[in-house]
Amino acid sequence: MIAVIQRVNRASVTVEDHLAGAIGHGLLILLGAARGDGEREARYLCDKVANLRIFSDSDGKMNHSLKDVGGSALVVSQFTLLGDWRNGRRPGYEMAAPPAEAKPLMEMFIEGLRDLGVKVDSGVFGAHMKVNLENDGPVTFVLDTAGITA
Repeated sequence: MIAVIQRVNRASVTVEDHLAGAIGHGLLILLGAARGDGEREARYLCDKVANLRIFSDSDGKMNHSLKDVGGSALVVSQFTLLGDWRNGRRPGYEMAAPPAEAKPLMEMFIEGLRDLGVKVDSGVFGAHMKVNLENDGPVTFVLDTAGITA
C-alpha cells in the first residue's frame, strides 16, 4: 500500500456536491492499494500513520503523533498513486489492486485506524471526488509498504 499523508488544519471531500467527509486538525491520507497487498500491509500502515511523530510539541519539534494530539484522519482512496508513468505519456495502472481487492483493504485500513482510537472520515471508494484542504506546514510524507519486514 502507498499513502500520501498531509498534516492539515482542516480537510474535506465532496462527491456530487455532497459532503462525504470532513475533519479539523489531523491528517489527510490519500491511499492506494497495490496488487498483492493484504491485511499485513494495511495493519502495518495503520500503526505507522497513527503513531508517526509529525505533529509539533510546545517547542515546535515534531514529537507528537496523530494519536498524541487527538487528531482526525480523512482517508481518500486514490489508485493513481500506483500509476506507472515511466513509459509513454499515459500512466499505466497494472500495479494497482483491482477494485474488488482494493476496497476491502481501504475499509480494513479505516477500521484499523478507528481501532487505534483515531476519529476517521472518508471519501467514497471509486467515486469522482473533490478534496479541499488547508495544509499545516506544509508537512507531507509518502509511506510505502513495499518491502516491509515488520
